[in-house]
Amino acid sequence: MYDFSLSIRHLWLFSVVRQSTLLYPIILSSHLAIIGVFGGLIVVTNLRLFGLVLTRYSIASVIRQLRPYKWTGLILMVSMGILLAGSKANIYYDNPYFIMKISTLLLIGVHFLIFRKSVYRDETVGSDNGPKSSPIAKLAGATSILLWVTIVVCGRWIAYYDRPDEDKLRPEAATLTLPEQNRGSSLEGSLTKQFRVDPQLPVTNSVSTRARANVRPD
Repeated sequence: MYDFSLSIRHLWLFSVVRQSTLLYPIILSSHLAIIGVFGGLIVVTNLRLFGLVLTRYSIASVIRQLRPYKWTGLILMVSMGILLAGSKANIYYDNPYFIMKISTLLLIGVHFLIFRKSVYRDETVGSDNGPKSSPIAKLAGATSILLWVTIVVCGRWIAYYDRPDEDKLRPEAATLTLPEQNRGSSLEGSLTKQFRVDPQLPVTNSVSTRARANVRPD
């Protein structure tokens, strides 16, 4: 699986995104901004399903008016997310929060299919203006909020995940070359404990040929 993630990471488009000093942060910033706008539209829709906002408009009318903006935001958000994830596929492929985020995104698709006819595509649901809302509409709103909050939280936690015993999982620990007089000394042991390989960076002459990265401090 790791080798497959590396092959994805090295695809031309993902390599361009990763190696650019401007493209990656621009895509990341745009991705986050779109999440904010798109998330706001989702919240408005779900609050209307609960009968808390825009009660002078029917549920069907609110859903219909916001639908093109939500679909545009979703397409842009997913497209940028693919570029970001693909450019660092070897980091994210076994990240549990990334896996949970993608799984929840698929569950949102299932959620849409379940409530499509009964809520999202039903022109009669909530046709009467006012704060009243049907139980099925409230269930759809509650489920939607739960799923989208899960996606946002997992997306935030992705960056804070550290693989357990990372140095033991991959035989790529750095081999530092020290002068003869320092070998076997406390200096060598100290350096061995304080440094490990960053698998994201290319091999340099300062590390062993099995390493894929420069040495970086813990």
